[in-house]
Amino acid sequence: MLSHEITSVVGKHKARKRVGRGRGSGLGKTAGRGSKGALSRSGAKRFSLYQGGQIPLFRHLPKRGFNNAAFKTVYGVVNLDSLEKTFSAGDAVTEDSLRKAGLVNGRFDGVKILGRGEITKALNVLVDEISASAREKIEKAGGTVEIPGSEAAK
Repeated sequence: MLSHEITSVVGKHKARKRVGRGRGSGLGKTAGRGSKGALSRSGAKRFSLYQGGQIPLFRHLPKRGFNNAAFKTVYGVVNLDSLEKTFSAGDAVTEDSLRKAGLVNGRFDGVKILGRGEITKALNVLVDEISASAREKIEKAGGTVEIPGSEAAK
């Protein structure tokens, strides 16, 4: 018999096990659960880290330390070479304009401009952070840099 000749009569679909339906079924009386104990009862669940009565590994290890990773400020990073390709002279570079251009996406706390590449266009940059080299290059090209909420913004 070949696989394409199998019909439902012969055994294409395997019948589900009907447990607890008498001795003759082979799964009567205890229905394959064994006798007594928590796992023979209805509603019993086994804890996934249970190791047969010994202290589980996660309880052997000490609870240690604390770190501030949850409070870290995460920036969407854009380099000057990307700004040079995407924007034209006189454009305002903000988080919204960078998102529309597809240069940043996802969740973060702000945008940071880094100084990789050269820039020849005068751009008006309004972002949360900027590296010193990027600020220098933008201002050298005739652009302006503003950081909201900063007294030192030029």
